[in-house]
Amino acid sequence: MTTETVASKELPNPSILSYIRDLPNICSLAGLGCTLFAIYFIVTGVYAAAMISMIWAVAFDWADGLIARRMSGRTGADREFGGQLDLLIDIVSYGVTPAILILSYASFDPAYLPIAFIMLVFGAIRLSYFSTFGLSDDAKYTGLAIDNNSIIIVFVFLFAGYFDRAMFSIILGACGLCLAILNVSQIKTPKLSGNPVNVALLAIYTLTITFVYGWTLL
Repeated sequence: MTTETVASKELPNPSILSYIRDLPNICSLAGLGCTLFAIYFIVTGVYAAAMISMIWAVAFDWADGLIARRMSGRTGADREFGGQLDLLIDIVSYGVTPAILILSYASFDPAYLPIAFIMLVFGAIRLSYFSTFGLSDDAKYTGLAIDNNSIIIVFVFLFAGYFDRAMFSIILGACGLCLAILNVSQIKTPKLSGNPVNVALLAIYTLTITFVYGWTLL
């Protein structure tokens, strides 16, 4: 055993809260804050504000990965901690939040509980699979990446005003179920968040969604 190995084993683990100082983790936690706002606005029925919060959660999620890849000096522990933090936040942002949205818009009709449960289960399985196996050999996701759930649902919700509430609840539920199935499917999808061009496109989409839904709040 080398002296370097012995010294590394004697170093104490960093404190839990020390990871808050890491810029990518700050972005991740900002996204979690947006998710909290989204859930709050969903429960209170202010759906336009919820949509804005949901898409900003995605924007912060993509930003943290872009920042992490460009930062130097991050240790393996930093990267591992950040990855685990991302996974925990993702299940809340892209699994729990859309499920609550569907239940809330359907006036918490128990008939929609199976859809919400499937979304949660498939979301958790999707994230666990990715945590175990990562990207495929051709650098693609197996199954639809779960962040797409919020990106798509926020767009679909733009059409809520064209249907009565009962009908759009069915549409929203069907959309959530289809996305959940795609999350655990064997389709191969590219890692969109890893490309700066896609991040820029998401930024434009986020600002557009913010303007459109913000206008309805005025």
